[in-house]
Amino acid sequence: MTSNETTLGGRLRDQDIVFANGSRGINIDIPSASPVNYFQVLNAPGDMPAVTLDGKLFLPSGTTDPVALVMIIPGSLGVAPSHVGHAETLNAAGFATFVLDCFGARAVTSTVANQTQFSFAASAYDVLAAYSVLAKLPEIDPIRIGAQGHSRGGSAVMTAATRRFATAVVGADRGLAAVLAAYPWCGQQFLDPSVGSTEVRVLMGDADEWCSPMQAQGHCQAIRLSGGAASMRLIGGAQHSFDRDTPVTLIPDASVSPAAPITFIDDNGAMIHPTTDTSDPSLVDRDVMVYGVKAGYGVKGARIGSAEGEAKMFCDDMLAFWERVLGNR
Repeated sequence: MTSNETTLGGRLRDQDIVFANGSRGINIDIPSASPVNYFQVLNAPGDMPAVTLDGKLFLPSGTTDPVALVMIIPGSLGVAPSHVGHAETLNAAGFATFVLDCFGARAVTSTVANQTQFSFAASAYDVLAAYSVLAKLPEIDPIRIGAQGHSRGGSAVMTAATRRFATAVVGADRGLAAVLAAYPWCGQQFLDPSVGSTEVRVLMGDADEWCSPMQAQGHCQAIRLSGGAASMRLIGGAQHSFDRDTPVTLIPDASVSPAAPITFIDDNGAMIHPTTDTSDPSLVDRDVMVYGVKAGYGVKGARIGSAEGEAKMFCDDMLAFWERVLGNR
């Protein structure tokens, strides 16, 4: 099955995906966990319920030396043909690519109606768990690994780049070379946004109904002010998931609160409720999301999809970014 024929019904691991250049997906198991919040990751990792995720690795043809790798992290609708398509585009350019399935092992099919089925901390942990496994493969150059996340996956890669979180999971001297966050939700941000040497790129439409462009702008600026490298391209008129190359469609059961206040995360990983200035280790995603709905920020229904030329615009920017920050020698 080639990537453009993939319907992606069922588990990703059960799909036989072969790119046009002959690269066939290799199933890789990823030991990960489902922490209840960031505090648990930073302070009680032994208490996190274990879960083994999986994904598909695609190696470029004609290479013998270790190569750069881009991980693709899907969003709230799970692995879609567009994610596999991005993996194929990057693979054709000489990168190894890995598509991570965060949903299958957790028996989740979609989080659009309920984002609290597992925590955003777990999504970020998944990214670094995958990094830890893939960095050990002889085919992969461990210092040239990046992560590209879409929507909820974009939120995950932004947190995975944050040193307060990354150092707790993979150590002070390890981490992603760069992240590309496509239309990320930036409603949870560490008070210390430092990303070290990880370069951050955000691509987002100014008509996004799921996530706040202003929150994403603020997050990028905070990274820059802390000494990090962050850039954001805002596309006029573009909707959420404008890279899908499918018509703009309303998702009626989407539950979103794009204008809700940011929940900041203390240095110890505890969330700070938007109406207080005190961190609370017991707070979880549901607490602050229910607050957002009750405070009047909740919205039902939001659109996704592409206008003419937007998907190509995304792919061109994506390729240029990864070729610059990782190279494909």
